[in-house]
Amino acid sequence: MSSKIHILGFAGSLRQKSYNKALLKVAQEFLSEDAELEIFALDDIPLFNEDLVPDPPEPVRVFKEKISQADALLIAVTEYNYSVSGVLKNAIDWASWPIATTPLRGKLAAIMGAGGRFGTVRAQLNFRQTLLYTDTRVLLKPEIYIEKSWEKFDSESNLVDQHARQAIEALVTALVLAARAEKEKATAVINR
Repeated sequence: MSSKIHILGFAGSLRQKSYNKALLKVAQEFLSEDAELEIFALDDIPLFNEDLVPDPPEPVRVFKEKISQADALLIAVTEYNYSVSGVLKNAIDWASWPIATTPLRGKLAAIMGAGGRFGTVRAQLNFRQTLLYTDTRVLLKPEIYIEKSWEKFDSESNLVDQHARQAIEALVTALVLAARAEKEKATAVINR
């Protein structure tokens, strides 16, 4: 078991210059030396088909394995039409089946998002319900709803808003601390 905290991050957008993908890169800047953030693209995950659950497509197998191996998840929630994006919901649907063996059960996670006038507040509320069903343990705070994203990023998709950067730093710090505490607790149980 590695002592380094391994976080798997993914964003609910396929857009190349997605603000939410950019948030994950910002999060990487704030990791302590004993933590790492692997960013996983959801581009190759096919549409969910329950008929394929017994023998899922390779991109789905890889995604589920990466979730299983991670100490925690960092998810950038994209909002479309007052709800979570189809891309993100689809990925979670795949990861959650079969429910008896989902790698999401008990997994520690943090969510954040960048969006329009209200950030991604509605999508995150909706997404928390989905993660509640999968028994994924989502940090309650800090909450990050970056509103009017076009004002907070420059033309190169760099987050220039210092308040938003500080909020991401606080979220990443909280996630790493929680993951480290869980890892130490698991190690203590194993070493009994």
